[in-house]
Amino acid sequence: MKAILDEAQAMSGEITAWRRSLHEIPELGLETPKTAAFIVQELKKMGAEDIREKVGGWGVTALVRGALPGKTLAVRADCDALPIKEETGLPFASKNGLMHACGHDAHTAMALGAAKLLLARKNELAGTVKFIFQPAEENVLGAKAMIDDGVLENPAVDALIGLHTGCLWKDIGFGEIGVRYGSLMAAVDRFIITFKGKGGHGATPHLAVDPVTMTSTAVLELQTILSRELSPLDPAVLTIGRIEGGRAFNIIAESCVIEGTVRTLSPATRAFVEERIRTIASRVAEGMRGEAEVKYEAGPPALINDTEFTKKFQAFAAGVAGADKVKEISEPTMGGEDVAFFLEKVPGTFFAHGSCNPDKGQVYPHHNPKFDIDEDALPLGSALFAGFALTWQK
Repeated sequence: MKAILDEAQAMSGEITAWRRSLHEIPELGLETPKTAAFIVQELKKMGAEDIREKVGGWGVTALVRGALPGKTLAVRADCDALPIKEETGLPFASKNGLMHACGHDAHTAMALGAAKLLLARKNELAGTVKFIFQPAEENVLGAKAMIDDGVLENPAVDALIGLHTGCLWKDIGFGEIGVRYGSLMAAVDRFIITFKGKGGHGATPHLAVDPVTMTSTAVLELQTILSRELSPLDPAVLTIGRIEGGRAFNIIAESCVIEGTVRTLSPATRAFVEERIRTIASRVAEGMRGEAEVKYEAGPPALINDTEFTKKFQAFAAGVAGADKVKEISEPTMGGEDVAFFLEKVPGTFFAHGSCNPDKGQVYPHHNPKFDIDEDALPLGSALFAGFALTWQK
């Protein structure tokens, strides 16, 4: 299938132009009307079928139906940006105070390239490819919103593939592809605990019930979940990022709030940590004559790649990019990605696409105002999406 890479390389200028057009119009969250309009415009130009707009907000889907019978593969590309003021100095830099600082403009451009490649090869295509252009990855609302709006139906999706470009994994350099079996990224949960007591004067603490003391004790106790209750070989993170309570130095407050995040790689560990947070918070508060109100918000689940599907993709990618360019990612990240909602419903794989090039000064991490990618890597992403769609059922 190296021919598909040649075809994608021939489209390099068009894929790059799509990426630059999108880079100039970054939008946030579920509100991406300009981005959606651009995607629909380009899909119509190339002759994509059954284009559906406003899926779960401003999400867009389109189909490429093959001439041969077969299953449905989804290609997912996120397309939202970040509330970051761009400092790249690029001629196509954003001017609206927002920025594509995570590569989603490139993801969308590569998916558009794959759609065009497949439309030219419909006679060879078995089944259907559903392209999913998803907003709101950064605030992890988009995938679930699109699923709730039926994106995995009509036709029903049998498997899904997606990628993340840039330099997110240190193992994967420019022009390289990274795969991983099993857990790749963590489940991302948020908790808010409000400790309630009885206010009073600092000079008479015995007449009050101090929620700040409850909070201080709980902060330390919660860390023992990881250090004393989980296996050292079971990765998990519990970070408390906010503590808020009190109005004056000599007054005992009525309440104190802590807010934090939990990151886990297995559903069992995720459930265990939540239960222990609730129990520890309640017992600490009760032991100090107070109360604890625990609000636990489950975000995306752990991103778990299907083993057999990933094996097929790795073998295919090696045939396109070269075996030396396809590497296994050595360890997962505790960051999250809401593509995990899709992979919880259908088997698939999410892979790394190396596009930071130190030789061109592209060394800045994601979410940095100077983040940029080497656009020479874009055709490879399009070729992998399209070529795999042509071969995954064989």
